Amino acid sequence: MSQVLEVGSRVQPFSDESREKAPRTRDAKVVHSVCPYCAVGCSLNVYVKEGKVIDIEGDPNSPINRGTLCPKGSATFQYTVNPSRLTQVLYRAPYSDHWEAKSLDWAMEQIAQRIKKTRDETFVERLPDGREVNHTLAIASLGGATLDVEENYVMKKLFTGGLGIVSIENQARI
Repeated sequence: MSQVLEVGSRVQPFSDESREKAPRTRDAKVVHSVCPYCAVGCSLNVYVKEGKVIDIEGDPNSPINRGTLCPKGSATFQYTVNPSRLTQVLYRAPYSDHWEAKSLDWAMEQIAQRIKKTRDETFVERLPDGREVNHTLAIASLGGATLDVEENYVMKKLFTGGLGIVSIENQARI
């Protein structure tokens, strides 16, 4: 049975079948959030059903982004639900042919020990000509695309001022 739906000044017919169709976000809870990719602070509408994220869009009511998102922000949904996304630490021992799951605490301890060992072995206080440098060239840092400008600033301060690491790069500007 066909019926008529008034949309604005136009009258449009629709069927019982089409009336049952609706956006998948119709009954979802909207959680307001902020895009994690840069310091602009674009607002997001995160649609949640049964405790799972089903969609992420730019918030049209935001004065910052007015519902628009850059390519990285637009891909935020895929970042959260991608079946290839790693959800645990995987470690491959030297010369091993397989990965093994490890705890985050184990991984953080390994990283801390290796940074300290490398820094202790390679730290240079003075160059041969006597100039003070207090650095190591044996450690580098590359920040990922999900780190914003402020997080990269903190990393830069920690690594250069605290550890003497000078080879630092990030993807915040990409």
